[in-house]
Amino acid sequence: MTVELNGAPVEVDAAATVATAVDRVGANGERRGVAVAVDGEVIPRSAWEDTPLSEGQKIEIVGAIQGG
Repeated sequence: MTVELNGAPVEVDAAATVATAVDRVGANGERRGVAVAVDGEVIPRSAWEDTPLSEGQKIEIVGAIQGG
């Protein structure tokens, strides 16, 4: 199925979850400081593994960056 991940269309498995999307953007090693919204709704980290994705959903994944 196709979802929009950080503004770009990507193909994911039908069984994909929010955790799958986080892994896809390369944030799987360090999930601390990462936030995810699906169709504008923030998904708590504790629900990433259990939140399935659906065709056409918009997923935004952002990470905190330290600096000044």
